[in-house]
Amino acid sequence: MDRWTGKVAVVTGASSGIGAATAKALANAGMVVIGLARRVERVEALKKDLPPSVQESFHAAKCDVSKEEDILKTFRWIEQKFGGVDVLINNAGILRETSLTQADTQKIREVLDTNVMGLVLCSREAFQSMKKRSVDGHIVHINSIAGHQVPNFPGINIYPASKHAVTAITETMRHELRTEGTKIKVTSISPGAVRTEILPEIMLTSEVPLLKSEDIAEAVLYAVGTPPHVQVHELTIKPVGESF
Repeated sequence: MDRWTGKVAVVTGASSGIGAATAKALANAGMVVIGLARRVERVEALKKDLPPSVQESFHAAKCDVSKEEDILKTFRWIEQKFGGVDVLINNAGILRETSLTQADTQKIREVLDTNVMGLVLCSREAFQSMKKRSVDGHIVHINSIAGHQVPNFPGINIYPASKHAVTAITETMRHELRTEGTKIKVTSISPGAVRTEILPEIMLTSEVPLLKSEDIAEAVLYAVGTPPHVQVHELTIKPVGESF
């Protein structure tokens, strides 16, 4: 991670879970971190978990990635204040319990706007920032094993489809980044069940094996910390004993 010291990392959905753990891990690794979230006060509160010497490099910004105007405003602010984006962690994601056959239209749209469109638009803005400054940056998508199969859990409706989209988007981006003549990397990290707020209550109270958010943060550090000629394209992480 030495080559990223002092460089700018943006983490979406940084208020809790994987996003919070990743934002703290990147800050501790020497990066200037901007954590984006709707609940910006929770990102600010993460500073207390960091060493005093690191706190000044940790910043919070209010941004709802389901809204393009929020994304454009936030990335403009990042460019003006910090110079641009070197690493983007697309972590923001939601799950709304409903069904496809009795679908609540608003819930379905919220999932797609956050999990797919938010990821695409944040990636677009980060790429433009990297390209403008000739930076060989890194874009990381926090995907899911649900992006490679469809777990049989009631109520998850469009969520697996949104994560399958992330799998396809990652491959499309890899081709586009190469065609653009850049050495910008893109990585998909697909966790199994992680103990976070997004997990359905039935899984939190069952005997299903669970990962910790810090497990995924360590995977992000590994992928981002690889040498310039190495690209981790897909990394799948499951807890021992997971049955799906």
